[in-house]
Amino acid sequence: MSHLHENVAYLRGLAEGLKLNENSKNAKLILNIIDTLEDFAEVIDEVLEEQRNLSEYIETIDEDLAEVEEDIYEDEDFEDDEDEEIDYLEIECPTCERTFYVDEDILYDDEDADKVICPNCEEVVDIDDLEIEYHEHEGCCCSHHFDDEDTCTVIEEDEE
Repeated sequence: MSHLHENVAYLRGLAEGLKLNENSKNAKLILNIIDTLEDFAEVIDEVLEEQRNLSEYIETIDEDLAEVEEDIYEDEDFEDDEDEEIDYLEIECPTCERTFYVDEDILYDDEDADKVICPNCEEVVDIDDLEIEYHEHEGCCCSHHFDDEDTCTVIEEDEE
């Protein structure tokens, strides 16, 4: 029994203790007020119960949503690290005139690497003798995406 129901019961007890004449206007008014208060108390209890149910339901939905977000976005932090820009050198082979791309870092990681092998004709291409175009990409998801035959091999100076 809620606090409101207890108060309404107390008021009903006081009214009965006064031994009011139920036919008098004052007694009818007081008893109707007490009945209305009891109806209010019941409605408030129903609303509070429904509010508790909705709160539990929302909490369940929130937990389910958190699981879905975790499943969908679990690699988000990892993917942010992979979004670094990759710079490619566009090289046109002077022999076969085919264009291919070389990861800039491959060439600059080794200071002596100034030659690459064309993936098409397998000729040695001297990087120093070419005009090179630089391309910046986030990952390799553009039209310059190359397969294994478009990759190249870096040759160090002393390998010749």
